[in-house]
Amino acid sequence: METVKKFVIQKHGAANGIHWDLMFEAGTVLETYRLELPPEKLSEQRNPAVKIFDHPLKFLTYEGSVNQGKGRVEIADAGTYQLLGRSETHKETQINGKILKGRFTLTHIKENQWEFTPVSS
Repeated sequence: METVKKFVIQKHGAANGIHWDLMFEAGTVLETYRLELPPEKLSEQRNPAVKIFDHPLKFLTYEGSVNQGKGRVEIADAGTYQLLGRSETHKETQINGKILKGRFTLTHIKENQWEFTPVSS
């Protein structure tokens, strides 16, 4: 089991709509997954997650303009997480945010496609 680290979910508004970026502190970067639902809906069902490029650690607290002014991000949730188990195709986490709380898995489906799923207690 790894130490407690930080996570953030940013609401990302752009010309092509709104999505949420789930970012986990991982060394010197934030491992990032794009989600279609806000944090208050993530505990209810399986959620498609697209692995996108890692972000700099400054995004743990950043809010403002992105993509050369073509979009804007704001923090939707933040807190800590602990990685409970990991393989190449599966990660299990304990998340303790202001909104998102509980155990979740990230399961690799194919290419950059993952699934973010609440674990029933």
